[in-house]
Amino acid sequence: MKSTSAAVAASLVCLIVAPVLAQTTPSASPTATVPVPATKRVTCLATTASLKGQDKRDQLQLCLAQARLDCLKQAIDQKIVGESRKSFIKTCVGGDATEPQ
Repeated sequence: MKSTSAAVAASLVCLIVAPVLAQTTPSASPTATVPVPATKRVTCLATTASLKGQDKRDQLQLCLAQARLDCLKQAIDQKIVGESRKSFIKTCVGGDATEPQ
């Protein structure tokens, strides 16, 4: 009888301690990966993935044009000019700002 109650007590302790240990956050290690935000190009590709043919091409072209326009507006707001603006827009859109087809 004593071994049964000892086993029950031990399992109860495990049930109480396990969730507490699981909630502790590990310290950030230098090898930890940092999530990279998706570019507007990746978002456009993901939103048109379910489409096919001409519909896909049309929607992708519209989405990329809108993404480029949004990035241009952002560059204007930040008063970025010249070659810096060109590279900013490329980086913002996520590539060469043209349709990959």
